[in-house]
Amino acid sequence: MTWETIQRHWPHLAGQAKFRWGMLSGADIRNVAGDRGELSARIQERYGVSSEEAHAQVQNWEDSAHSSWLY
Repeated sequence: MTWETIQRHWPHLAGQAKFRWGMLSGADIRNVAGDRGELSARIQERYGVSSEEAHAQVQNWEDSAHSSWLY
């Protein structure tokens, strides 16, 4: 799944992101609104990880994405 697909379906995938990054608040997830950079920034802030680590986590999540997330 591409990030464009994730962004387009963010309302359906927001729960999966919340499950993956439980320290993100509901407001964080809403404010991300499918923006990859914003998601990375929130992960970096909440988890105290480097920018590179946050980006790697997002990439890993994207790489593991599958169409069943949408159902």
